[in-house]
Amino acid sequence: MKKASLAVLVALSALTTAAYAQSDKGVTMSTDPAKAADVEQRAQDLQAKQQAMESAPKPASHKSSKSKKAAKAE
Repeated sequence: MKKASLAVLVALSALTTAAYAQSDKGVTMSTDPAKAADVEQRAQDLQAKQQAMESAPKPASHKSSKSKKAAKAE
């Protein structure tokens, strides 16, 4: 009886997982050329944004070599 209950539980768990995975709309397939062009455009925009962030000059740090306590002591 325990083996049958365990088998039913595992089967229900697998079915629930499969149903949940199918209801997730994270990845879809489309043959619509307009949607494909939109996705490609967004990908190019993201790529350009990342390259701009990497090539942008980093702001200079304004930290001095002395700490505030050492500066006050002088």
